[in-house]
Amino acid sequence: MSEQQGKPQEGGQPQRKQIKLNLPKDLKPVYANVALISHAPAEMVIEFAQVLPRIPHGTIQARVIMTPMHAKMLHMALARNLANYEQKFGEIRLPQPGSSLANSFFSSSPEPPGDDKEED
Repeated sequence: MSEQQGKPQEGGQPQRKQIKLNLPKDLKPVYANVALISHAPAEMVIEFAQVLPRIPHGTIQARVIMTPMHAKMLHMALARNLANYEQKFGEIRLPQPGSSLANSFFSSSPEPPGDDKEED
């Protein structure tokens, strides 16, 4: 998504233009472990939130609004990068269906399969 297609070169292949992006010195990275996604006909809205263990509420850290086309391009880029990550570091294991998401994400040790008890 950081390259744009230009006019076709001789041979029919479009020339790619590099886009230079500036990274502001005061830009602070944020951690998010929840994404809320909504959409309208012309836009997709992704709100990234942070939810901490044992706290019954979260905080939205960032809101990104993009066109559906850019959202699809992001989806493709994420799929490519996740495949590259798994090739290098191994499969990313997701929680088992029916397991407690809170325990899956916030417990310090893996939950045994079939144990859906929540801590008080």
